[in-house]
Amino acid sequence: CVWTDWIDVSYPDSSDKNSGDYETFENIELAIPSWECARVENISCRASKFPDTPLEHLGQVVECSVDSGLICNNSDQKVGGVIPMPVCLNYEISVCCTPNRPECLPTTTPSTTPSGSTSTVSSPPQTTTTVTPSQPPISPPTATVPPGSTPTATVPPGSTPTATVPPH
Repeated sequence: CVWTDWIDVSYPDSSDKNSGDYETFENIELAIPSWECARVENISCRASKFPDTPLEHLGQVVECSVDSGLICNNSDQKVGGVIPMPVCLNYEISVCCTPNRPECLPTTTPSTTPSGSTSTVSSPPQTTTTVTPSQPPISPPTATVPPGSTPTATVPPGSTPTATVPPH
């Protein structure tokens, strides 16, 4: 398959609760008539303003699938996450497409059923990722103490100090 550049053909309307961001294959075909993709084999989705943040850390409900593309409904969003408003971020997708050329398309093999009729079976791989908000994992703080020095720590009142000392 061949990966596309990042595609962004839809922008969420923050004033419309029934709006959202819809980077669907149908919308891409409408916006870019020359776009051809015989079969989507893989997909990557990201927020355009947070390209290095994994979807699951954005605090939004988003569907990113090889069946339809990206779907984000404003009505599914809650206050919180990376923005303080219950609306979709603007997303973009990149897809790995099988080009619409005969040499790239899979061949199907007819099979004969017991009744003598012929059927063709073809099932491309399917991948669907639905992201729901979650808190990012919290890593415990770590400190490096130079050799020969004495480590010290300040413990807030009312808390219990704990420490893990690795073996030497």
